[in-house]
Amino acid sequence: MLSCVYQSALGVLVLLGLATCYDCSNPICGVTFPGDIMIGILQPYHSKVESSVQRMDPTMLNCTGFNLVSFVRTMAVIYTIDSINNSTFLPGVRLGYTICDTCSDASIALQATEKLLAINGTLLNQCYLSEQPAVKVIIGSRYSEESIVMARLLKLYMMPQISTTSSAAILSDRHRFPSFLRTIPSDIHQTFALAQLMAHFDWNWVGVVSSDDDYGKDALQSFLAEAAKANVCTDFQDVVPYNLNDINSRRRIQEVADHINASNAKVVLLILKEELVQKIFEEMLGKGIKRIWIASDAWSVSRTLAKMNGINKLGDIFGFNFITGPMPGFQQYLERLLHNANPVNKFIEEYKNLRCSPEVQQCLLNKSPSQCPLPSSVKSACNMSNFQEDNDDYLTSNVDLKLAYGEKLATWSIAIALRSLLQCNESICSADRNFPPWKLFQELTKINFSMDNGHYYFDNTGAFINGYDLINWARNADERIFKVVGKFNLMENAVEINPHNEIEWENANKTIPVSKCSDSCPPGTQKKLYMVSCCYNCTKCEAGTFSNVSNLENCWKCPIGTWALKGWDHCEKRSDAYFKWNEPFAITIISPNIVWPWFYTVRLMHPGKGLP
Repeated sequence: MLSCVYQSALGVLVLLGLATCYDCSNPICGVTFPGDIMIGILQPYHSKVESSVQRMDPTMLNCTGFNLVSFVRTMAVIYTIDSINNSTFLPGVRLGYTICDTCSDASIALQATEKLLAINGTLLNQCYLSEQPAVKVIIGSRYSEESIVMARLLKLYMMPQISTTSSAAILSDRHRFPSFLRTIPSDIHQTFALAQLMAHFDWNWVGVVSSDDDYGKDALQSFLAEAAKANVCTDFQDVVPYNLNDINSRRRIQEVADHINASNAKVVLLILKEELVQKIFEEMLGKGIKRIWIASDAWSVSRTLAKMNGINKLGDIFGFNFITGPMPGFQQYLERLLHNANPVNKFIEEYKNLRCSPEVQQCLLNKSPSQCPLPSSVKSACNMSNFQEDNDDYLTSNVDLKLAYGEKLATWSIAIALRSLLQCNESICSADRNFPPWKLFQELTKINFSMDNGHYYFDNTGAFINGYDLINWARNADERIFKVVGKFNLMENAVEINPHNEIEWENANKTIPVSKCSDSCPPGTQKKLYMVSCCYNCTKCEAGTFSNVSNLENCWKCPIGTWALKGWDHCEKRSDAYFKWNEPFAITIISPNIVWPWFYTVRLMHPGKGLP
């Protein structure tokens, strides 16, 4: 558990009467590496803030639930900074960084942003924000809820903020968030891709569960609009609290589980962060519920979920993930982390403790390793002579390292912009390094570079346009592995399924499952709609009309000279039949009780006179 107590920056918030200064015995921004140009790194290293509802004073916050993914993302920034510093890309210029924890809380993210805006990381008796602060750019945050409040404050100074994961559509608004940038597309594209994926597999009856933060609200509304265009209907739309400590969270998740169980929709889209998805999955496993799950980018490649007990009992899982690339040497770098390096990184120390917590040690002390329900990587860490100093593959085994490619792109984007701003050549950077952040923002908007077979630049909304990979969670023993089975081509606005990658459907027939409100209407029938376009009865075509395809909304009229009986899937030509008036059959057919097929023209001949 990390106790987060730190001095609130004054600046403009003091002028508004919204901030007070406190002593800093254990600052939330606990890691700083000095440099000529400082980069701020904000990530939710912890998943929740304990007792925030009961909090009566501002002196103490307890952040719990160490987040391995956020930790890996930050280490990717540090790894890339080290790579740039060890190269000649910025000759004579050293990049530094300050790392702060948002604790998955928008208010704490705002306070951490204040901290980074302060002169040299402190304010002392300053009551203004410097035009030339030490930190020139911020990478973060992970969640849109946090990035939005940060961007509102950073707008005042046009300090560039680059997120690698915040995809909420609202952040594309250049009037409200003019200095916000991201190395991923907006959710506008993702929700279109999700609707197109469902239409591709002919899933027109689905359920949606989203969170009550800005990311969840925006993504839900965008998806509903795109789904309607793709003729995909929703059976239910449930919302759960974003805050894990919300008193209603447990009750709402149980209600969601009941709604999913009661629905005949076999496909469920979850627009949630992975911690909430895990809680829903636990409910599903407890109730024995199986569905086809569609993941938003927030959890589409979550190793934690892919390894959870019972994951193979939940059904098929798909999701879109941002296109990634290689990071040579990064895995080896993570496998030899040292918490006592210079500078001391408290987050590395906490990660090392996580690998072998007192609870884990106690279990291994009193029981055999096989009796402790722990991953083998944890057991091996605890068996080391000095688990704080020794290294292993615990981190690389539990986090998909491809997730961190966005951090590589963000850091190199900054370096490329700096190379232009500082007028660097092969031997020296000649321009003044003490510049205001808005000048760096201007250079960032101009970058245009290629890396790892990809081409990158910020479009007029401040986003990279680099598409998505379509991920299938394939079964592998008792867990899942992430298999790329297609992509969403942003330029073509189309889902493309790789023909050589067969999706391993769970059902016995190994065929695409069905998720429809109503069965298909066969030829000879037409749809009779209910309140929504996806739900209907099948009614037979009336006489004189037909349908020769499935799911026709209105039967077609037979061409002139043809006719069809009720429920026919084709029309036939009219035929002439001739009978004499005195023939018994002629007398029969003119009886009012006899119905003669209408596609016959009946003509009666007078005896001895031939045709009339």
